[in-house]
Amino acid sequence: MYPTVAEVVALPVIRQGKPRLVAGSAGLSRRVRWVHVAEIADIAPLLRGGELVLTTGVMLPESGLARYVEELAAVGCAGLVVELGRRWRDDVPGALVTAAERHGLPLVTLTEETKYVAVTEAVVGLIVDAQLAELRAAEQVHETFTALTVAGAEPSEVLREVARTSGLAVVLETLGHDVLAYDAAGHDPVTLLDDWAARSRAVTVTERTAYDTESGWLITIVGARGADWGRLVMVSPEPPPHRHVVVAERAASALAVHRLVARDRESLERQTHRTLLAQLLGQAPQSPDLGARAAALGVPLERRQLIGVAVRPVSMLQGQTLATQEVLRDLAEATALAARRVTVAALVGVVDDISVRALLSVPMTVGVEGVLRKVAREIHRTAAFSVVIAVGTTVTSTTDVRRSLGEAAHVAGAALRAPGSQLYHRLDDVRLRGLLHLLREDERVRAFADRELGPLLARDSVQGSRLVELLRCLCENGGNKSAAAAAAHLSRTAYYQQLGRIEQVLGVSLEDPESVLSLYVALLVHEMGP
Repeated sequence: MYPTVAEVVALPVIRQGKPRLVAGSAGLSRRVRWVHVAEIADIAPLLRGGELVLTTGVMLPESGLARYVEELAAVGCAGLVVELGRRWRDDVPGALVTAAERHGLPLVTLTEETKYVAVTEAVVGLIVDAQLAELRAAEQVHETFTALTVAGAEPSEVLREVARTSGLAVVLETLGHDVLAYDAAGHDPVTLLDDWAARSRAVTVTERTAYDTESGWLITIVGARGADWGRLVMVSPEPPPHRHVVVAERAASALAVHRLVARDRESLERQTHRTLLAQLLGQAPQSPDLGARAAALGVPLERRQLIGVAVRPVSMLQGQTLATQEVLRDLAEATALAARRVTVAALVGVVDDISVRALLSVPMTVGVEGVLRKVAREIHRTAAFSVVIAVGTTVTSTTDVRRSLGEAAHVAGAALRAPGSQLYHRLDDVRLRGLLHLLREDERVRAFADRELGPLLARDSVQGSRLVELLRCLCENGGNKSAAAAAAHLSRTAYYQQLGRIEQVLGVSLEDPESVLSLYVALLVHEMGP
């Protein structure tokens, strides 16, 4: 907002005085907040810093010039301009030059008579113009982010506007230093996010908005006072102008409002995780910085054991309405909480309409089974309802993650039909059910089930009988008719009569093991639904 000493010296009104820089070139980039004409030697106590002092030197003592410069530098004076001809004809004393050079205070001499009032007017005009431009820019920023807030813009949209307006990379992180969203503003995102958590922990601020010179970060706290939940970081190698501070604060406000409005929807953290999981599953184009983004969230994918997990509520049926998504959101939060309690890195999100997916990232030196048992126990304990947990194959490459997550989903679907009491299920556990679940979309498999059970299903539908249920009891009890009768809550005589009807309707013998096996496979396919 304020011009530099170099910019002021370049003004035409000063150029007419034939200026010459005689010392303090290191301070030419200092900002000039005001111009002050002063002839007395003890002017320093009356200054506030940032002033460009204009003098002819007529009142300056010959023996106290070094102290005079030292006092100006101590209060933050921007520079000193001396008009020659009244006190010193051709040059200023060496003591003045030496002191100015020592303190890096720009010392400029004018060899031609200069109207200091004209200099003051020109510099003040320059400052006022800059202030007006700054105010207009701030007003534009307010209008832009107010519109984004009213429109309910997503965090990615807010950050995109921050990067566009400021030209700076910006990162939204949690208070635990996990990256929720970012915009690299055209820079390399991998470099931006590299070792983010460690770098961020090293930068602390005591005010809600502050600039850290060492890191080059402009940081503002996101959230309502007493309920802060994140930090917005703008990477600014140079101290930011006022308009960038306004951008940061208005963006933080828009993000805080978005969270309040969307608190009954999926959390921002879950949205971020869901995006990465969708890319790993191939449901969305995979970005080249996926690994860096996951690592910035605290979930490294390189040189780790990666395990796909699917979690499904036992009572959930495909096709449920809005309540389904509410249940899944709650289950996703419960799964994420379980992972945090066990201190295992995990991406957790809802990527479809029936389950919660998670990708566990376990160090190579840690036993996977122990981690899975702990996570599964916590999920069962934390979830508000019964769930089935399924686990895919452990992989070590991101290219294989899709297979592990896919296996977990298939196993969960198969295990849901007979959840049992296991902590979690693998492909080995669901056996035939797992195979049939993998093949359930095959029209030939569905046609086989229809051929095997069609007449029995039609008989039950027309007459209201329960022949399919009684057949299931026989199959699930390994062909043991006495055990099947007990499971069906019928006497053996009555049950045997019903088995005779089943044989008559289907035209098969239930004494034939192959016939019973075929019917059992058809029943399993039928249970999986369309």
